[in-house]
Amino acid sequence: MQLTKEEQAMLDGAHGRAARKGMEILAALGSIYGAERMIKVTSVQISGVSYDNLGEAGLKFLTGMAEGGGKAKVLTTLNPAGMDIQNWQYLGIPAEFARNQERVLQAFEKMGAVTTCTCTPYLAGNLPNFGDHIAWAESSAVCYANSIIGARTNREGGPSALAASVTGRTPMYGLHLDTNRVPNLAVEIKTEINGTFEFGALGKAVGEMSEKFGPKIVPYIRGIGQASLEELKSLCASLATYGGAALFHIPGITPEGDKHQAPGRRIEVQRSHIEEAIESLNSEQDLEADFISLGCPHLSIDEIKRIAQLLEGRQVVKEFWITTSRPVKQIADRLGYSKIIEESGAKFATDTCCVVAPIKGRFRALATDSAKACYYASAKNGFKTSLLPFEEVVLRATR
Repeated sequence: MQLTKEEQAMLDGAHGRAARKGMEILAALGSIYGAERMIKVTSVQISGVSYDNLGEAGLKFLTGMAEGGGKAKVLTTLNPAGMDIQNWQYLGIPAEFARNQERVLQAFEKMGAVTTCTCTPYLAGNLPNFGDHIAWAESSAVCYANSIIGARTNREGGPSALAASVTGRTPMYGLHLDTNRVPNLAVEIKTEINGTFEFGALGKAVGEMSEKFGPKIVPYIRGIGQASLEELKSLCASLATYGGAALFHIPGITPEGDKHQAPGRRIEVQRSHIEEAIESLNSEQDLEADFISLGCPHLSIDEIKRIAQLLEGRQVVKEFWITTSRPVKQIADRLGYSKIIEESGAKFATDTCCVVAPIKGRFRALATDSAKACYYASAKNGFKTSLLPFEEVVLRATR
């Protein structure tokens, strides 16, 4: 790799231990993937924030970077933590876990990261411009940044994202390059797709149907006339979860969609594929959901408004988590939505979500509108799942 004088100085240790370690990580990645040089990034989003995922080994690495003088050189935000930073007791999080989670956040804060813990950083102040090179780690956010915003990022691991933060660089390979952003699979949608749960089912269907074409699929999706921000973030989450996709194009909707032609390889998505995807995630059957959750990825203010409208005058009778970022929750507070939701008995789980919180063994079955949440509820926590329309999820929690 060709390093600049400043980058070589970092690698030589002139900027401190943390910058040297960061540059070592990035140089190794660049060598593995054949990058010719580094490129400056404008923002970073780091995953592996929950102590449930990090453990002591991960925390030791973080602490070492903080004590080694690591400082964020660009705007850096964090993925969801394992608890609501302010109201963890209310959500039943053990005190020992909370102490360890606070140690994690203190290490990040010492390095200058903004401890806004969210999988939708683009809704909470970390919003890159079209064409910006960034280093994001959360899979759904990576897919959203590449596809919907038109920024450029590979799916970083937690250590490489942190390395990008303390150096302001990332190796120029993968989706930072024009050649790797060209679609290589045409996806023809032959049915209407409506609502976050159907867009999630679409991502699952496309992800699984594209497996036979190998990794690094960049779908070119035709047949979607319009889609909301919320539907697109749901599609990003499920495509990343079930197909490993980090970029897709939709002509007329995504910013790079109209610059490309449909590739020769082609699949069709019929109504039967959507129904099969939904059915495969409905494993709850006769076991009634005892845990209701919306916000995977984290909710927008419009989604919180819808929940408030649906819950007004109703009483929640099940454990119901409303997961979102703290900045969005603060907007909901000012608009009066939080008061309606909390008076119903639903709980805000800010800074965290049902995927990364330590809730294994607490519940038996989850009802949600998120295909991604269904995947992790089953694979990580052993829950049965129900994938339902947004409104029906809310009503499942009430009487």
